[in-house]
Amino acid sequence: MADRVTKLASERAVVVFTLSSCCMCHTMTKLMQDLSVNALVHELDSDPRGKEMERALLKMLGGKGPAVPAVFIGGKLIGGTNRVMSLHLAGELVPMLMNAGALWV
Repeated sequence: MADRVTKLASERAVVVFTLSSCCMCHTMTKLMQDLSVNALVHELDSDPRGKEMERALLKMLGGKGPAVPAVFIGGKLIGGTNRVMSLHLAGELVPMLMNAGALWV
């Protein structure tokens, strides 16, 4: 199942795995919209194999914290809300998005 997650994560410069009922997932997708990033949002609860993918994401994240939101930039797992917001506040997220071709300034 990790292979499926990795394949989906490489389909666009930014991919966010979410659950429709997750408020932090909504916050993460809103951040990407506010930054004018056209992220691919994959809602796991809309996928028949979503539960398996959620377990795979949790493993990929080291088994700590929630599995979603899980943000991939340039096909690489960046992390969840805390990691992405920390990068943004440190001024490191925008350059990362630019390097992945997700953002033009």
